[in-house]
Amino acid sequence: MNLVSRGVLTAIKSWFRKEFLSPRRLLFNVVFYGTQLALFAAGWYLQETNQRLAALNQLTYSVWISRGAGLTLAFDAGLLLVPMLRNVIRIIRPKLKWLLPVDENIWFHRQVAYSTAFWAMVHATAHYVNFFNVERTQVRLESALDIHYTQAGGITGHFMLFIMLLMYTTSHHKIRHQCFEAFWYTHHLAFFFFLALYSHATGCFVRDSVKPDFIKSFPFYSTQHCLGYESWRFTIWPGLAYFFERIYREYRARRETALSKVLVHPSGAMELRIIKPDFKYTAGQWLFLQVPEVSRWQWHPFTITSAPEDPYISVHIRQVGDWTHALGERLGCGPAVVAAMTKEAMAGVEKGDGFKGIRSDFVELDADCVNRPSPRIRIDGPYGAPAEDVFDNEVAILIGAGIGVTPFASILRHIWYRQQRGSVGPLRKVEFFWVCRDTPSFGWFQSLLHEIEVSQSDPNFLRINIYLTQKVAEDMFWNIVVNDPGAEYDPLTLLHTRTIFGRPDWKCIYRRIQEAIEIGQYLPGREAQLRTRVGTYFCGPSGLAATIKEATRQHTSQSVVFSFSKVGVHIPSRTNCK
Repeated sequence: MNLVSRGVLTAIKSWFRKEFLSPRRLLFNVVFYGTQLALFAAGWYLQETNQRLAALNQLTYSVWISRGAGLTLAFDAGLLLVPMLRNVIRIIRPKLKWLLPVDENIWFHRQVAYSTAFWAMVHATAHYVNFFNVERTQVRLESALDIHYTQAGGITGHFMLFIMLLMYTTSHHKIRHQCFEAFWYTHHLAFFFFLALYSHATGCFVRDSVKPDFIKSFPFYSTQHCLGYESWRFTIWPGLAYFFERIYREYRARRETALSKVLVHPSGAMELRIIKPDFKYTAGQWLFLQVPEVSRWQWHPFTITSAPEDPYISVHIRQVGDWTHALGERLGCGPAVVAAMTKEAMAGVEKGDGFKGIRSDFVELDADCVNRPSPRIRIDGPYGAPAEDVFDNEVAILIGAGIGVTPFASILRHIWYRQQRGSVGPLRKVEFFWVCRDTPSFGWFQSLLHEIEVSQSDPNFLRINIYLTQKVAEDMFWNIVVNDPGAEYDPLTLLHTRTIFGRPDWKCIYRRIQEAIEIGQYLPGREAQLRTRVGTYFCGPSGLAATIKEATRQHTSQSVVFSFSKVGVHIPSRTNCK
């Protein structure tokens, strides 16, 4: 077996294990797809056994399939917008997270979209056969082209297929990452998609009369002879709920907001500090940001990096696309400024001669020197994330990869504030892992880690683990060789914690934690036989997430229960976490 075949087989095994051997996922598949198959069978049966539609039933299988698929599509269309009701999800999350996958709303939206695409192909193909057979058998005195392009059903159906083609192609991760604007704008065509959906049945194709029975009042067809399922009466409610939520979000975003300060870091990240008095949030949440001077219509998601106790709201933004580059230029800290700072940071700065304070004093610049006033900004949120549950565990493992560390800025600061108040709940220990490719990325986050590290009264409460995966430059290498032996601080991060070079072995890490807990050495004073909850919160690439999730699954035992959650921005965007 060659490497390609072996890789495909491994991928299939992994998919099967995830979809069918995980009890919660298996239950979802049975309920979700079982409901769709039941609706398909019901649509088929109701059409086939309806004596008033005997003439149309002469088309046999094609019309039965189209009707079953149509009823299933109505169910999917009604569900498409439900995961996008962000404010509703934010409210119900604390109460129903044990029952509903509220933290996987985007994943659920994708599953519904995949199902919609499948049933749309079945429905459209069956109708093409229907229209051809109507003309061939003359069960009605109509041509296929007339039904396709002059009647409401055919016109709205083709219109919806065209919009789906645009939305699905621009949702592909490669296109979405390279041109987020294409994804953003085409997804807003959903408004026209749903208008076409709600008016799709007005063509009265399913009827017991020779001619369509139209009326002048809404819904513009007579239900006496037009015998469709009238599913729009049900699917319209999620659409209305989403419409009013968007109006509320627009109103909320227009409340007073001020950009108080801009800081730029050599990692390529800009830090925006925002003042909005009525904005309440918890650690680990995220928001949408709009800058009308850069784009009037685009809202971009970012993780909140400040803690609820801070007097401001902060977000960190990488300059990786057209919108973020334009924002950087407008704020006076564009790519040229960042490149110059990165060059300085790559040279390395040690604590000691010629350097006062911590590394953040060197890399953070106040960008309030721009000649024109700061741009007007608008924020929408906050929206929930699983990291809100970090205090429900005895042990919390926080893992950030690259810029995926941003959610943990807020979480670690919040933990620090609660430590000062003595209100960390059952939380006994925090393991923080940061996997970084290059040294400039340490800059903006190092000050927070330093502050938390030196303030720890209990050295066993927080353990910091920093991994550098990229090969270091020669001058940086000699800097480490000269300054590291016997030094009080790590020469790269300027922390007491030493940087580890290479990639972490997650299975080994989780095995050590499990074994230490089971023999009673990990949590001092805790009975080894008690059940210990260990929550893992991750932000970073999906591939790494799968590896860590598998490690948590493998090392869960009767006495140690590992859980896994992805935190940060839970919407399709350029990166998994911002």
